[in-house]
Amino acid sequence: MNQQGTETLMPVVPSGELSSPEAFRIQPSKGWVNLRLGELWEYRELLYFLTWRDIKVRYKQTVLGASWAIIQPFFTMVVFSLFFGKLAKMPSDGIPYPIFAYAALVPWTFFANGLVQSSNSLIGSSNLIKKIYFPRLVIPISSVVSGVIDFTLAFLVLVGMVLFYGIIPTANIIWLPFLLILAFMTSLGVGLWFSAMNVQFRDIRYTVPFITQFWLFATPIAYPSSLLSEPWRTLYALNPMVGVVEGFRWALLGTNTAPGPMIAASFMAALIILVGGAFYFRRMERTFADVV
Repeated sequence: MNQQGTETLMPVVPSGELSSPEAFRIQPSKGWVNLRLGELWEYRELLYFLTWRDIKVRYKQTVLGASWAIIQPFFTMVVFSLFFGKLAKMPSDGIPYPIFAYAALVPWTFFANGLVQSSNSLIGSSNLIKKIYFPRLVIPISSVVSGVIDFTLAFLVLVGMVLFYGIIPTANIIWLPFLLILAFMTSLGVGLWFSAMNVQFRDIRYTVPFITQFWLFATPIAYPSSLLSEPWRTLYALNPMVGVVEGFRWALLGTNTAPGPMIAASFMAALIILVGGAFYFRRMERTFADVV
């Protein structure tokens, strides 16, 4: 990169076609720019390899390995069942409290881990950002996508608990993939905001765990949203994870919460967070290589 803030890069060409390639110049963007989502498809192989890298690094040199994907939500469920279910006698919409809590903790853990990982993703990939050009959006996206493996393992335990308690899922189960996408949108959207800010303000890495912890208790995981009456319940769903959590319980456990309005409100909030985060990320992208 020269003093004018431009980069001169050599295009990558297949072997056997190395006859005097022409250099091209990449200049930093100015103002609010488009997202250039087509580049993500062009760099889909890089997205795959970064996702696989994140999965391997996460459990490298760990004794229990991928079992942590199950241990974390399971033991949180045990603690919640003891303190909220047994001692506080928290209502659970007629569902046994352990599976009531665990059904919420599975998508929540996917969201929370994706948020933390994506928030620190640019700092962790600083050497890569400084050396080569690629759409920087690939980095936080891969951090969130890598959590799908953990979600799958925890979800298998959830299916086992559903069978253990003799709960028969209804046709509403077809909404589970959409609800997972909603959790992905929320995690990525917030992660884009925090990852871009984390490059400039390193205090973000310390505030993200606090915000995540606060968000946990601001989401109906240990308690049902039915404690609120309308229209406050739908307004409460402007927290996008409210729609995800209540949607999971409704789709898998058959609760009578009728979460349609909540899911709609959560989807609109998640969409605004995601689009806003993507544009903010692209605007700040020009400074990443210099500051990171």
